[in-house]
Amino acid sequence: MSTPAFSAGSLQRLGEYSVSPFSVATRGDILRLEEWIKSKLPDPERSYGDVFPVEHFFAPHLYARQMTIPAGSLIIGKIHKHAHINTVSKGKIKVFSEFGTSIVEAPFTFVSEPGTKRVGIALEDTIWTTYHPTEETDPVKAEEEIICKTFEEFDAFVAGQKLLEAAP
Repeated sequence: MSTPAFSAGSLQRLGEYSVSPFSVATRGDILRLEEWIKSKLPDPERSYGDVFPVEHFFAPHLYARQMTIPAGSLIIGKIHKHAHINTVSKGKIKVFSEFGTSIVEAPFTFVSEPGTKRVGIALEDTIWTTYHPTEETDPVKAEEEIICKTFEEFDAFVAGQKLLEAAP
């Protein structure tokens, strides 16, 4: 088993940090936690794909991204532009976001709303898969199409979508 990039045990030693992974958090809480984690990593630009095993699957009009998260690992999700399906096919993970806290245990499938950013602490080795409609067959290009790097980028995307919908 690989060593977690950032362990839940390390989170207990955050002392000065105000968000608990066992409560509801604001977007700001999650972003501050993400920045704190990046400040502690030797290479803050590494992606989770460099740390946790990620597999990419493509079918006509569909991209699936499957991540294996070792028990004890802390992970912070990305901001997706569109609603999409998620499946936890193995394990158990505690998840919190601005919408609440839950323990997700396999097998479990749900729809994630656009703009949601989550923090997860894997309680067991966990396999989490997201499914996205796209014509792209390159993981990097698919991610550029489905992900926003910031909430400001997401808000601008949503505003642009509303303008498109309102156009005659």
